[in-house]
Amino acid sequence: MSDTHPASSSLTMPNAEVPRRERAAGTCDVAVIVVTHNSAHVVGQLLDSIPAALAGVSADVVIVDSGSTDETLDLLASRGEGKVVASRNVGYAGGINIGVRHAEPAEAILVLNPDVILDPGSIPPLLAALRLPGVGIAAPQMRSADGSLFYSLRREPTMLRAAGLNWTGIPLLTEKVTNPSVYSSGCDADWATGAVLLVSRECHRALGGWDESFFLYSEETQLCLEARSRGWRTRYVPEAGVTHLGGQSGTSKVIHAMMVVNRVRLYRRRHRFVPGLCYFCLSVASELSWLARGHAESWHAVVCLLRPGRRPAELGCSSSLLPS
Repeated sequence: MSDTHPASSSLTMPNAEVPRRERAAGTCDVAVIVVTHNSAHVVGQLLDSIPAALAGVSADVVIVDSGSTDETLDLLASRGEGKVVASRNVGYAGGINIGVRHAEPAEAILVLNPDVILDPGSIPPLLAALRLPGVGIAAPQMRSADGSLFYSLRREPTMLRAAGLNWTGIPLLTEKVTNPSVYSSGCDADWATGAVLLVSRECHRALGGWDESFFLYSEETQLCLEARSRGWRTRYVPEAGVTHLGGQSGTSKVIHAMMVVNRVRLYRRRHRFVPGLCYFCLSVASELSWLARGHAESWHAVVCLLRPGRRPAELGCSSSLLPS
């Protein structure tokens, strides 16, 4: 692969027998894929948490660095853990796909942001959830850095949910699931935030990996919704806990615009032209309402929606008003 090169050898994890399923020869239970970008200040905590989180599950750890300009690569080299793959910045989904190609064959693929910390014993419950009928993706319970519940479950995007009324908490009007009682027991979800997801090998293959065209944001939405359309469920697993530090990769008007444009692209790809156009108009109106409430970054999002040439080049969707 021309844009990557391995920088160290594989991290050896315990080869304990996996209950209720026999592993094929030459495979491990989990391929752990970490995608970093200027993550030197957080990734060490994640790597420290992985061995206890595995709790006897065998794993191959691959860390894909997407063009960091800080000390991330030096830190990873000094630790000597896992396979480190240095890449140009091809986005989160692209980094995941690179990691999978460098990993040993595994029953499941654990995708990790660098700004999470796994609880001890958190991976076996996720792996067990994948063995339930029809489950292709498993998501843990997340906590914020202060220990409070992090609302990580989401509903499918709809036109009503594009209207900028998330603050109401009304399910018909908001994607985010904010009822704490939902998070107390296992359940299926339309989709879940992609900071930590365990994806079965079969599901990953059926989808052809993660969709790299989104670059950043909406790739996990696409993954879960497309998996559902092919018969795979996304399962929330409260017994698996993680801490999500959040926001460690920074934010900017460009990142916000990328998030908004990608939401429109995702909806357009899953619906016909007229509904897609309505969703586009509602998204513009929503960003204007947020601008009126003091969110200055929403202005750049409006500009990027209405002027295709101003959209982030990484998205490759600057040729038409309605991005797809």
